[in-house]
Amino acid sequence: MSRPKTPIILASKSASRRAMLDAAGVSYEAIPADVDERAIEESLGDASPAEIAESLSVAKAAEVAKAHPGALVLGSDSLVVAGGKRFDKPASRENAAEHLAFFSGKVIELHSAAALVKDSGCEWSHQSLARLHVRTLSSDFIEHYLDAEWPEIGYTVGCFRIEAMGVQLFERIEGDQFTVLGMPLLAVLEALRDEGALLA
Repeated sequence: MSRPKTPIILASKSASRRAMLDAAGVSYEAIPADVDERAIEESLGDASPAEIAESLSVAKAAEVAKAHPGALVLGSDSLVVAGGKRFDKPASRENAAEHLAFFSGKVIELHSAAALVKDSGCEWSHQSLARLHVRTLSSDFIEHYLDAEWPEIGYTVGCFRIEAMGVQLFERIEGDQFTVLGMPLLAVLEALRDEGALLA
């Protein structure tokens, strides 16, 4: 049986994205992209959060693809919006506590995007949305939660790992579980098959 020969590179250091690909049986190499995300966001002006996440996914994949001709490079990004405000990764434990207090009782919109770049061309991109309804969080719970989850959640937008204690933040979730984990995996797998990088 012939195997796909196009190498796959994940342009990310995200543990959750690696875990998703590992569990799905995808062979890949992880090479984090070095891009100035804030500069890219500023260049996009009034783009929507979904458009920004998709553009950042393309930019990350394109950066890694420059040094790996012939490889299919997967870039991915997630953005969080709550109460009409954009949130980045928390800069400190205190900042994480502020984010969580703001999220209390609100709906987090989580935009997760992915893109495939080969050589200098974007072969495919996609974005998806999940809506996470945050329950009312007491200050005692927030401190208890951060005792258990900091500094790991410092690497996440939204201050949670849904596969860990972060699930306790929510009373209801609308959307694909993989989108919540940070990458629209089913769409990614379909695109990899379409590109001949996975067996169909």
